[in-house]
Amino acid sequence: MLRAKDIALICSARHGDPFAVLGPHEVSAGQVSVRCFLPTAQAVTVQTAAGAALGNLARRDHSGFFEGVVDMAAGTPYRLAVQWPGGLSTTQDDPYRFPPLLADMDVWLLAEGTHLRPYEVLGAHSGEMQGATGTRFAVWAPNAARVSVIGDFNFWDGRRHPMRLRRECGVWELFLPAIHMGATYKYEICARDGRVLPARADPYALQAEARPATASVIGQLPVPLPFDPKRQRANALDAPISIYEVHLGSWRRAGEAGERWLTWDEIGDTLVPYALDMGFTHIELLPISEHPFDGSWGYQPVGLYAPTARFGEAAGFGRLVARCHAAGIGLIMDWVPAHFPSDPHGLATFDGTHLYEYADPREGFHNDWNTLIYNLGRTEVSNFLVGNALYWLERFGVDGLRVDAVASMLYRDYSREAGEWIPNVHGGRENLEAIAFLRRLNEVVGGQRPQAITLAEESTAFPAVSRPTYDGGLGFHYKWNMGWMNDTLSYMGRDPIHRRHHHGEVTFSIVYAFNENFVLPISHDEVVHGKGSLLGKMPGDRWQQFANLRAYLGYMFAHPGKKLLFMGCEFAQEREWDHDQSLDWHLLQQAPHQGVQRLVRDLNHFYRSTPALYQLDFVPSGFEWIEHDNAEHSVLSFIRRGLDSKAIVIAVCNFTPAVRTAYRLGVPQAGTYRERLNTDSVHYGGSNVGTPLGLASAQPIGWHKRPWSILLNLPPLATVMLEWTP
Repeated sequence: MLRAKDIALICSARHGDPFAVLGPHEVSAGQVSVRCFLPTAQAVTVQTAAGAALGNLARRDHSGFFEGVVDMAAGTPYRLAVQWPGGLSTTQDDPYRFPPLLADMDVWLLAEGTHLRPYEVLGAHSGEMQGATGTRFAVWAPNAARVSVIGDFNFWDGRRHPMRLRRECGVWELFLPAIHMGATYKYEICARDGRVLPARADPYALQAEARPATASVIGQLPVPLPFDPKRQRANALDAPISIYEVHLGSWRRAGEAGERWLTWDEIGDTLVPYALDMGFTHIELLPISEHPFDGSWGYQPVGLYAPTARFGEAAGFGRLVARCHAAGIGLIMDWVPAHFPSDPHGLATFDGTHLYEYADPREGFHNDWNTLIYNLGRTEVSNFLVGNALYWLERFGVDGLRVDAVASMLYRDYSREAGEWIPNVHGGRENLEAIAFLRRLNEVVGGQRPQAITLAEESTAFPAVSRPTYDGGLGFHYKWNMGWMNDTLSYMGRDPIHRRHHHGEVTFSIVYAFNENFVLPISHDEVVHGKGSLLGKMPGDRWQQFANLRAYLGYMFAHPGKKLLFMGCEFAQEREWDHDQSLDWHLLQQAPHQGVQRLVRDLNHFYRSTPALYQLDFVPSGFEWIEHDNAEHSVLSFIRRGLDSKAIVIAVCNFTPAVRTAYRLGVPQAGTYRERLNTDSVHYGGSNVGTPLGLASAQPIGWHKRPWSILLNLPPLATVMLEWTP
């Protein structure tokens, strides 16, 4: 007979080892004591799997604790026939008759923090066990005194389904029969000090409720997708990559007043063909992991493994990725391992201790965003994040992860005053744990998913961000060139009459252009928080604003580096981006906006069809200045080369409103130079100034330290690209 103390602990949800009390316990050969806790039940009978009665259980406590000895061999499957108030009766499997769920290998890998795919064993997974269908739950909470699964299926009552602790790895587990996909659930955690914490969402949940609800949803684990050599080729360093950055909640909205978001499938119907028509090679989505606050744009995620429910079921995201790939477009998603919010249903003090975050706020709190910082020195936390990266890449086929806020991870004193940070073990400012994490992340991605890429948003001069780890680098494939973005936008924001005094802002990027594998980003951060739109940054009257913008876009596509453009910039959105509103697509009824959109479309298609503009992006042999020091006229010109010696493009930028006729330009060799793109074309809304017939034949007149030269008519506030023909 069970001790009254154990019964009281079970009934009050205070027992730390429920399997020691509940379920079947052998009394003697052929006899088993069966115990269960079923609040409000009136009577309980133990049955065989076939339905034959084995014996009745006696009520030991008015709360609903039943116990009795029945004649059956240990390990025999059985069911519980329960009489409830009002005459209702049910027959159900006893969750406490099932053996441990985690295999020994999984236990030890989780304990070491080396399980490459922890999402396969942690979280909620529907399936079958010993003839019963249901869902197995597993959650890491090593410092908890008790963890229970709660949901609609048990009235959110933490007494009903406490879990088993696997002490070797700190994981709590439980198989719940008859609980299937679509059910909502959370974990109720009792801390070591006796506090019952706010109910937690599952860190490994594959789906979540739509906000403002916060429960996890039992979802289907997507099947692994095979290696795709086409995607590997499309993501390569010598491939054309032009990225369209999109916030799905505000790209386009549905309803008469734009009151609702598009679904994943509606996004596939609209966004994918648009990006294809515009010539973008990739779409990059602002974070789509589940997040509670719309205003964070997804950068404060709670459910890292759950595609946000804002746009429908999780499987819909998989269909969107497949739609992109069917159209030949890659999909990159923003990924946030730098910080997480302190929402009570999330990861903060998850089991009553600082489990996922550093305990000391000098290490574990982001002042800029009022968020918490992952303790990357803890192997289980690092493994949680690395596993998450593989999850998106392998299970959804995502092409790449743009890693957010890398600079904030690399430095312990990031955005902190003296005395507000803790030096590393060597007394320095570098975050050695984060550096080790990023290297491991990139090594795992490279080894397990070689078709995929990682891109770092890194705004400092930290060395070798996009160099291999074996060569001392962090191992990213690409790095955002924030310096180029800041310098060139500063330059373009100046009145053209003053640009000659700041010529270095538009040429300095070449000094370091080949130190990293750069992406040139005109991102969402440049058109929000009072910064205005990209068009709004341009000086002058309305015609000059559009001309400046077109010249800038032409320069961007000619400059070494992959390209990234935030949504709306491709048609000159006039107002600052607002995450709560659709883009102003009605502007495309106006000619100047149509012209910018045509230009971006043509730039993309010309870029993709012209190897000189992308094959040698990251080596000095792909670029050569012709004239970089003409500050007086704010003109610069350069050569782009491809692998084939015949692949030559010359770009000339005139950043003043003056037309420069008969402008002599030194060229590398004899032949004809044909105008392939002119941002001043009337087709784009320009004044249509250009070289007659768009052709310039090289003359044996030395210029710019070259034996050959051509004469051009340089249009005002424009970029011209010419292709060499022998």
